[in-house]
Amino acid sequence: MIPEIKKILYATDHSKNSAYAFYYAVDIARRHAAKIAILHVIEFRPRGIHPIRARREHEQSEIEKIDAEQTKNHLQKVCQKAENEIGPPCTELVSNIIVRVGYPAEEILNVTDEEGCDLIILGTHGKGFLKQTFLGSVSNAVLHRAQKPVLLIPFPSEKITINWDEI
Repeated sequence: MIPEIKKILYATDHSKNSAYAFYYAVDIARRHAAKIAILHVIEFRPRGIHPIRARREHEQSEIEKIDAEQTKNHLQKVCQKAENEIGPPCTELVSNIIVRVGYPAEEILNVTDEEGCDLIILGTHGKGFLKQTFLGSVSNAVLHRAQKPVLLIPFPSEKITINWDEI
């Protein structure tokens, strides 16, 4: 028996690819009466050899607050486009928005467990002839280490009606 899909983790990097993947998250959530947890990871990059831990934690906390607001604004724009294309609801499907500072693949896997997600949805960044052999380090790491199903969504090569440059 296939497990029910009750919660979907949609990971975004605010790219066109991930915005397009959100359509899949919304469609699957609607079909399964599921909720969507949205995750945006700010990639951790150490600033020095001996960073002051308290300062780093404070900076991360401030970055997370700012980026959570940017993610919410971005989500509203994407939801508005999604509702124009596939109909409502969109924002009602979102259970929470999570912003983390860390290594994207690690945080995706951690949040999947913490939130009890049944499915992970990611946009891929395949380009040109490499798209068949190169998924990207984050997609590849998640795909090979996840204990839950992973749905990788490439940006369509055919012309689509949505103007992604306005998101």
